[in-house]
Amino acid sequence: MADTAVFIQDACLQHKYIRSKDKSNVVERPERLRAVNIGISGAIARLESVEPGLNKQEGASGDVGELSEVLGNMRIGTPSGDTGTSVVQIVRSQASVDILNNAAVKFVHGDIEGDVYLENLKKWAKNSWDEIALGRSEIPEGLPQGDLYLCPESTDAIQGALGTVCETVDRIMDQKDPITRAFVAIRPPGHHCGEDSPSGFCFVNNVAVAAAHAHIQHDIKRIVIFDIDLHHGNGMQSIVWSINEETYRQTLEVEAGAPNPGKLGPRIYYGSIHDILSYPCEDGNPALIQAASVSIHKDHGQYVENIHLQTYDSEDHFWGMLYKEQYSRLIQRAEEFIEGTGGPGDDVLVFISCGMDACEHEYPSMSRHNRRVPTSFYHRFTKDARIFVDKYASGRLISVLEGGYSDRALMSASMAHICGLAGSDKVDEEWWNVQNLNELEKATKKRRGGRPSLNSNNNTASSEWLERTVALFNSIDQSTLRTTGHPVPAPPSTRTLRDRSKPSNQSNQSHNEQVATQVGRKAPRRSGGATTRKPRSSIGTVVPGQKPRNSVEPAEISQLGDTSIDSPSLAESSDNEPVTSAQEQERLPKIILKLGKRPEGTGR
Repeated sequence: MADTAVFIQDACLQHKYIRSKDKSNVVERPERLRAVNIGISGAIARLESVEPGLNKQEGASGDVGELSEVLGNMRIGTPSGDTGTSVVQIVRSQASVDILNNAAVKFVHGDIEGDVYLENLKKWAKNSWDEIALGRSEIPEGLPQGDLYLCPESTDAIQGALGTVCETVDRIMDQKDPITRAFVAIRPPGHHCGEDSPSGFCFVNNVAVAAAHAHIQHDIKRIVIFDIDLHHGNGMQSIVWSINEETYRQTLEVEAGAPNPGKLGPRIYYGSIHDILSYPCEDGNPALIQAASVSIHKDHGQYVENIHLQTYDSEDHFWGMLYKEQYSRLIQRAEEFIEGTGGPGDDVLVFISCGMDACEHEYPSMSRHNRRVPTSFYHRFTKDARIFVDKYASGRLISVLEGGYSDRALMSASMAHICGLAGSDKVDEEWWNVQNLNELEKATKKRRGGRPSLNSNNNTASSEWLERTVALFNSIDQSTLRTTGHPVPAPPSTRTLRDRSKPSNQSNQSHNEQVATQVGRKAPRRSGGATTRKPRSSIGTVVPGQKPRNSVEPAEISQLGDTSIDSPSLAESSDNEPVTSAQEQERLPKIILKLGKRPEGTGR
């Protein structure tokens, strides 16, 4: 059985924009997952084509329709059902967590004085239709209106996404489970969200919660996070900084003779490659720019590396100079972190915050400063990360989807990324060249009233892998499925939060607190403090026109043809108002008028 898996979660399709019927500027949309699924299917089909004996499922004939039916019947409707092929398993997760009663979520987003943010988040989603009906935004005043949106089902999507990343950690850490590497295709993304400050499409920090779950449930002590999104993960870095600061303080106190608390917090390395000119730094906020430029290792217990993307004028320039001399430093610093904290061990786990919006095929309006990477970056960086985990982390690697908004960027980058995860040495980077992407888009174009299908006139040599891609995609993609998710039992929560207190005899602000403040992070509370957390002022209100800030023209939204979804869970009514049962009963049939030939002698 394959040691690489893709985890998908149908509940994530339910998070949608309902504020207006005009969604031409909404780029963080459910259809993103459709494009990712196409890339995953293409990667599996290509990998099978170069691995003898892996191009067919056992017991399936070569007929595309029969093959799709076989795949579709393989436990795909059961909770956490596994299907797929011998190169990559597909896990359809139905896991979910209650954000108000989960130890890992509370470790990251809980509030000592009460779960103010998490409770508010559930309330905002629940009341979203009512707020919109009254002519107000469902997002409270003071939060970024252009970056955030909610609907009543958003809670299911958020809790399903968190449940899926935690399930992935459990599977990876289970020594009896063959899976050691995984890609988690979920939304909404997470790396811009701090402890209680949603922004940049992010409401909870998926990777941070997964890391906390690994620490709490599986005693992971050292965590590596590679962030390759176009945008700096300001929320992720602030959370990492706070956790490291607390672990460092605990360590110093124990070394000075204080009673051992029993279980010290984790140590985390956070390394990011991003465009310093883009969100969240594009407005020139000094604190955010400084945070996105930090390089600190070991001092004050911090392990952070930030590398800025640069423009490149050729593939040779990118690979020979930028990647070799600069971008690869992200992994080199992680090696120094592991070597300096005890070397390889079973207490190490590695994550990739896999944003795909730095891809060369991303919308120009999203990547406005031309700080891009070739699609093959997602293959080669993943290969290098795999080599790193094989040496230092018992081969365990979890990648989680972050950004990526154009269909072509998501499709091509996910295809390259899965090929890197799977570990085949027979990958041909021409698989995702423009010609092959064009063919893949045509083959998977949504047909009216049905699934994608191949053009019957397609007699090219590439038809075999396209047929296999379509068959796989038909079995993976369930965009017409409406689900509310089926929670799985979560580990008992003690509702215990991370220790955010300071020794009571500290009368002056520590140097660590000052540094934490400089990176846009409030300092941990002192003992006896009773302050209520508020969104950080460094986040502020996002000015319209910023990431993506109504900058995407309607014509840019779809590169895969008609991506309309037939399911009521994804497609809103024409006026975007909630449809009542009475309205549903009184729907009028669609009438199509066909005009005859224009009478001769008439005008236009």
